[in-house]
Amino acid sequence: MSAWLDALPEAAKTYLEGRRLDEVECVISDLPGIARGKAVPASKFAKTDYFHLPDSIFYQTITGDWADAADEDGWIEKDMTLKPDMSTATAAPWTGDWTLQVIHDAYDRNDQPVPFSPRNVLKRVVQLYRDKGWKPVVAPEMEFFLVARNIDPAKEIEPMMGRSGRPAAARQAYSMTAVDEFGPVIDDIYDFAEHQGFEIDGITQEGGAGQLEINLRHGDPVKLADEVFYFKRLIREAALRHDCFATFMAKPIENEPGSAMHIHHSILDVETGENIFSGPQGGETDAFYHFIAGLQNHLPAGLAVMAPYVNSYRRYVKDHAAPINLEWARDNRTTGIRIPLSGPEARRVENRIAGMDCNPYLGIALSLACGYLGLIKEERPRKQFKGDAYEGEGDIPQVMGQALDLFDEATELHEVLGPEFARVYSIVKRTEYEEFLQVISPWEREHLLMNV
Repeated sequence: MSAWLDALPEAAKTYLEGRRLDEVECVISDLPGIARGKAVPASKFAKTDYFHLPDSIFYQTITGDWADAADEDGWIEKDMTLKPDMSTATAAPWTGDWTLQVIHDAYDRNDQPVPFSPRNVLKRVVQLYRDKGWKPVVAPEMEFFLVARNIDPAKEIEPMMGRSGRPAAARQAYSMTAVDEFGPVIDDIYDFAEHQGFEIDGITQEGGAGQLEINLRHGDPVKLADEVFYFKRLIREAALRHDCFATFMAKPIENEPGSAMHIHHSILDVETGENIFSGPQGGETDAFYHFIAGLQNHLPAGLAVMAPYVNSYRRYVKDHAAPINLEWARDNRTTGIRIPLSGPEARRVENRIAGMDCNPYLGIALSLACGYLGLIKEERPRKQFKGDAYEGEGDIPQVMGQALDLFDEATELHEVLGPEFARVYSIVKRTEYEEFLQVISPWEREHLLMNV
């Protein structure tokens, strides 16, 4: 086992230094982004090159029910081969023993990537860029809420109690005092991240009550998606240590802002290492505008991936720090597509549409796929927006059913993401939507019961 341990990433080696590894969690992301897999003794993991799980883990809805996503042969629950990517080995520092997590990739019986495994979808899109001589670079921003423990679904979600003994307050964006209110939770987030080898670029208080944002340093899309996948679990575990919940719902509290996963993109030329969004004299290139156009033209059809639940669409509300359209502008946070202030080398495009409730692999894959279509089709964007984009008209789907209809028609997008992924994703999400439509809400009982 020592040879295997010697090959671990440095952070994992440091975590285990002088200690005996007890267990390895073999994990893979399902469609919602939940970690599925097996926990095995370290001695067994050292002797095992792979393990099996049924591919039906990708047919589960968020409620745990199953969608009828059988293939053309009517076959379901085929065994997948899950192989570890040892570059992802990292600590699970909240456990009671010395445990590592390792992300696995899914292959079918012909040793081909399972096309509806989210990590494989992102790898497919990144490879399309590389085939063109491009290297995509992303930087995600993660927004989330720390809320009071909620074990009754009928009860409204409330902000957590801060260090002062008062509930977290809203409209305190960038307040250091507000950040200090959650100091013990944030300290554990930092400690866990350090043990896991993750570099946090910063933590800030956002506009919602108990809402925080974590920024990650830019890098390879698959690596950053792995980190967001890990971070969601890390943050939840840190919150539980302090008698509160961390939630990544897009809109957990009514009349408060929602939580986004803003994605910054730049594209490098593989041969030169130069940013293709900037020309030799530092000006904006055609590729820069093509990428923006790709987001404008194709994100509506892909919104069902970036806004994957009925709750996701509650976030797109005027004047609540979420976009309602796909206008683009420089340093304008009211637009769906923002160009941050930067020098030519760091020129990038920020997609502000994705919710934090999306699967990070799929959200990043979808965003890159839209930009890719704009690049290869040499599309042109609309004129730069001037002013407050909330005063304009919305041009993105407003409900899940409409978004799924657009997604089903987007054959160009399916070819980039993978047709089999698109088929399975649509079936699972329509099953979820039908489940939701069976539920009668408190609003309906309050206003319709005696009045209609």
